[in-house]
Amino acid sequence: MAELNRQNPYAALRIPEFRLYITARFCVTLAIQVQSVVVAWQVYELTKDPLSLGLIGLAEAIPSIGVSLYAGHIADIVQRKKIILFCVATLLACSSALLAFTFDPDAVFASYGVIPIYGVIFISGIARGFLSPAFFSFMPQLVPRELYSNAVTWNSTLWETATIAGLALGGILYIFGVKAAYTIDVALTLVGLILLAMIGNKPLPEITKEEGVAEKIKAGLRFVFHNKLILSAISLDLFAVLFGGAVALLPIFADEVLHVGSIGLGVLRASPSVGALLMAFYVTHNPIEKNAGKILLYCVAGFGVCMILFALSTNFWLSLFILMLSGGFDCVSVIIRSTLLQTQTPENMKGRVSAVNHIFVGSSNEIGMFESGVVAKLMGAVPSVIFGGCMTLAVVGVTAWVSKSIRTLQRLH
Repeated sequence: MAELNRQNPYAALRIPEFRLYITARFCVTLAIQVQSVVVAWQVYELTKDPLSLGLIGLAEAIPSIGVSLYAGHIADIVQRKKIILFCVATLLACSSALLAFTFDPDAVFASYGVIPIYGVIFISGIARGFLSPAFFSFMPQLVPRELYSNAVTWNSTLWETATIAGLALGGILYIFGVKAAYTIDVALTLVGLILLAMIGNKPLPEITKEEGVAEKIKAGLRFVFHNKLILSAISLDLFAVLFGGAVALLPIFADEVLHVGSIGLGVLRASPSVGALLMAFYVTHNPIEKNAGKILLYCVAGFGVCMILFALSTNFWLSLFILMLSGGFDCVSVIIRSTLLQTQTPENMKGRVSAVNHIFVGSSNEIGMFESGVVAKLMGAVPSVIFGGCMTLAVVGVTAWVSKSIRTLQRLH
């Protein structure tokens, strides 16, 4: 029976609470993406300062990464559903505050500039820092172990769909005004909160024996750094994102290399997510049953090759295809890594391990953008992306050489 379940691409979707979970997460992700687009447009219209856009990301990333380890500890000692509900309720309050600002914008922004918006984003960053490990560790409580891989794939599929749709929806809604856009943002978050509340309470796993918060956090860190399989998988992802920073430089490529303007830039930015979505559907119907480690290495290497080819391309359609391909490779990497984290981590440490993974991935995104910018300043945009792709290939080579656990990994469940 378990084998039949693993072979059924819709097995996880047959579980009502899992359907509630991924639908709720879809709504919340959609709301977050809509909000990110609207906030960026609103802040830029108010300031006309490109630096103000960078500060939005910083205002969210710093608190999110800063609370991650403690958030992971909390996710292992408090019922995960309670954490999720509190965090989504906080995001709802933040969305409502942004909506409230639109009723009398002159009074708000004339006195304080865009500081109130940054303040709201800072608070939402804290909430998202706690939400990430809670979401990660709650999902395996909704599906049997043999369906972890299928559940992760569906979760990734819905996340990619929400990301693509959210960015597009945010741009469309802004046409109807900031107030209308934030109203939809609030509505989507509220729907997500209601759906999550409909999921039954799940028992808390047995708490590990370490005394004190610091010791429990250290135990989570020790688990990650002593588990060669998990450490290799998340390190591969970290360095691929760190060095494969073509997305951060897409405005330069769209303007100076491909000459496609802002519309072409939007299409280029969406293309990796489109590729990831298509790959997620493929993996759903053709799950990875063997040679998982080698597939992971090949896909990260494929991502690096895509970065090099993208840098060398001067044709818009070819560049578009290469970015879609890179998204597909990245999707497989994410599915394998997420499934490994679910299957290799004890239930009572999932929050802390997820938090470490969040720091790896979250910090690599931010630092990767910075690295790309610095190298592009020194070498130029095209050499910068080629350098990043070559470094990604080098990291894959070193990992394949030193990590026997990755090379020999067969099954994910």
